[in-house]
Formats: sequence, structure tokens, C-alpha cells
Amino acid sequence: MIDLHTHTLLSDGELIPTELVRRFEVLGYRAIALTDHVDTGLVETIVPVLVRVAADLADEMEMRVLPGAEVTHCRPGHIARVVRRARQLGARVVVVHGQSPVEPVIEGTNRAAIEAGCDILAHPGLLAEADAHLAAERGVLLEISGRAGHSLTNGHVARLARAVGAQVIYGSDSHDAADLMPPANVERVLAGAGLSADEVQAALAAAQDLVARVLEGEG
Repeated sequence: MIDLHTHTLLSDGELIPTELVRRFEVLGYRAIALTDHVDTGLVETIVPVLVRVAADLADEMEMRVLPGAEVTHCRPGHIARVVRRARQLGARVVVVHGQSPVEPVIEGTNRAAIEAGCDILAHPGLLAEADAHLAAERGVLLEISGRAGHSLTNGHVARLARAVGAQVIYGSDSHDAADLMPPANVERVLAGAGLSADEVQAALAAAQDLVARVLEGEG
């Protein structure tokens, strides 16, 4: 199992990075990304810390820990710049906080995130069909969220992704220990969004493929 959307106390999570990693390791995960919230200012501070943590752990465990970032509540006009800067600083997985139904995310954020070439558009809410088409064209993964509130529109995202040929991916958006799901529960969340058994496996494979591309780029 792989989870590419997690948070530590470096942003609004409750656990230090190493404890979060250990808890995922105990659950049998193969890889995770540490994707704390960043904006135009915090990207310079947060990403280098996560890069150091991931580097320190690389030779100490079998589970892969990838440094990342979640570009969050940025003005749409700033998103591309922050995505680009996060990558320059060493983020290997870049998530953008989409237009969740439970937060006042600025209209146009979903489109700006996709145009910026993020890896994952998190909890995109009532995603527009045109934006879903663009995500399919550009290979941006659409998240099926495991987090309460953000998950309210999982069914819409799943149906729209199927209609336009976009790929979905699971993300826990974990902020504390209670948010971490055993692998069997992850599959239930995906199925609960309306994915078929084959689509559940495709969502899991999408995470594996992204991790493989990241590791290949590091080789």
C-alpha cells in the first residue's frame, strides 16, 4: 500500500515526521510521501526539512519515504510558481489542495493546479468536467480522499474521472494517528466512492507508478 498525501506537525498534523513514518511502516505500507502544507513563503522552509528527513531514513528502512509538499490555499496565480519552487527544493511528490467542499478554496484553484503540472489534485470537490478532461490529458491524478469532509465529493470525482478517462488515486490526507488506514480500509474507501474492483486496483497501481517514476528520476 502507498499513501502520497500526509501531514506532520511541520504544518497542521500532530506527529513529528519520524513517528508518522513509523506508524505507516507498522501498517505495512511500501511507500509514503510527506506532503506538509506550503504557500509562497513556507515552501522555502518546509520542503528542505522534509528532504532531510527522507534522506536520513533512506538507508534505515525498506519503506520508501518521499519528500513532498501540498500547495495550499494559494492564489491561483501563485500556484505554478509554488509548485515549481517545491520541485526545485527537492519535493518529489507535489500535491495541490483542491476545491474541497468544506473549505473556502478560491475558485479556479483546480484549473491552476492542473495547468501547473502538479502530481496529485487533492480532494477537488465538485470538479468541473473541463478540468477533469485537462487532468486526463496532462496525467494529473485526482484524489479519492480518506479524510472526513473532503471525502463528501468522492463519488462525484470517481464518476467524472471514469467519464473522461482521468486516473484517480487514494490519499489519506492524514493529520494524526487515527487517520492512518490499514490497507484493507483503503480499498473500502475506494470502493465506497463507486469504483469497481478493477478500478480500485488501477488506483492503487497509479500510486505505485508515480513512486516508480520518482525513484527512476533519482537514479
